[in-house]
This record gives sequence, C-alpha cells and structure tokens, in this order.
Amino acid sequence: MFTGIIEEMGEVVSLVPTGEGSAVLTLRAGRVLDGLPDGGSLAVNGVCLTQAPNAGATAAARDTVAQPTPASATGSSVPAPASGLFTAHVMGETLTRTTVGRLSPGDPVNLERCPRAGDRFDGHIVQGHVDGTGTVLAVVDEGDWVRVRIGLPADLAPFTAEKGSVALDGISLTISAVSPAHPDDDQHWVEVSLIPVTLAATRMGVLREGDAVNIEVDVIAKYAARLTQFRTGAAAASTPTTPAAPTAATSEGDPS
Repeated sequence: MFTGIIEEMGEVVSLVPTGEGSAVLTLRAGRVLDGLPDGGSLAVNGVCLTQAPNAGATAAARDTVAQPTPASATGSSVPAPASGLFTAHVMGETLTRTTVGRLSPGDPVNLERCPRAGDRFDGHIVQGHVDGTGTVLAVVDEGDWVRVRIGLPADLAPFTAEKGSVALDGISLTISAVSPAHPDDDQHWVEVSLIPVTLAATRMGVLREGDAVNIEVDVIAKYAARLTQFRTGAAAASTPTTPAAPTAATSEGDPS
C-alpha cells in the first residue's frame, strides 16, 4: 500500500522485452532505494513493482549519466537522480493497462516506497493497482497554480467525484471538477489543481497536452460499486486484457 506522496523522481534507463509480452524495466534513483530488498515494492508512476536482482543491469546502464529533464511550464526542472538502480520484471497485463510499456530512456518517473506502520499518512489509500490510463486534455497556467484536465475511460468516470481523491501517476490528488454524469457523453474528465511544490517534485511539472497518465480511482468507491452489483444481481466477470508485445527501449550502449 502507498499514500500517493511522491518521495523522489527517478529516471528510466531501459525497458527490454523478454518475450511473451513481458519486459524488464530498469530505473536509476537515489535515496528512495536505500534499504529496498529484493522482493520489496516500489510504486513507479503509481504502478506497484517488485525489486528484482540487478544482475540483468549492464555496466553501460550503471555508467549512464542522468540528464536533467526539460524545464516545466512553471520554470521548475526535475533534478537528475543519484546513482542506484531498480530493476523489475513487468508482465503483459501491466504493460497493457498502464503507461509502463510506453516508457523510454530518460523519462522521469514518480517513485514512492511503501509506508511503515506508524508513519504519517498524508495522502489517501493508493494500492499501486492502476485501473487504466487517461490523456492530458489541457494544462492551464493560473498564475500561482496550474489546472490540469485529464480525459478518463468511460468505465472509470463513475468512481470520481468533486473533492474526492484520485491517484494520477501515483500522486494523491484532490479532484477539483468532474465532467457531467451523462452515460452518453463521449468525453469524461476530471480536473486537478497543482501547486508549485507538486509541479516541482513530480512529473506533473513536465506534462503536456496529449500525454498519458496512469489512473487509480478510489478503492472504497470500487468496492462499493462491486457490492452494489451483487445486491442488484448485475455482477459480471471482468475481462482480462490481452498483453501486447513491448517495444525495446534502451539507453545507448545497452543490449536489446
């Protein structure tokens, strides 16, 4: 479980297909990896991934110099992370349902470790189980803050509410506005308002119109809807997604 409070930015080193629609993702990060054991969990853009041995990471990957990401609309930039690698095996379901399969070397990623029992809980319950992806429809600079509108899949829209919580790329955010609740609407969306701290400390600061983001809706809303389905006799089986073969994305010098 996570809280949606991003601890650090990391950088993608490589995404290497391993066959059968799966891949190995390698990231470079700093202190967030301190003490993370093999088998430990790390939320990467809101996706819960498991630390695997770094045996597959090449010397070229270890020696790659991290470059700062482009400045955001507010003038902030994501600092280059310190050395240290995180490697995870990513299955086809994750590649299909999330943005992980679209990552490229140099991309900034939001990182969060699981909280310890007794830690302060500053966000909301984030499981790291992404429900789908959305698209940035608009980024509006409001002066001291930025308003971002995210297009939603129709099946996720009912789980959003004004002043409710949503995790976008793993960030716990308060929904400031929602689209009308009309089933026939082609466009469903939520808006979030981002302060400079969030823009500087997360990849929200470099988002542009058309970018994809991971969406995890409120877990309580999901369970409430599922229970209601059983009470009304409308409970249906979910349909597994079909894994898509990932495209190799490696740093220069990395074997593919």
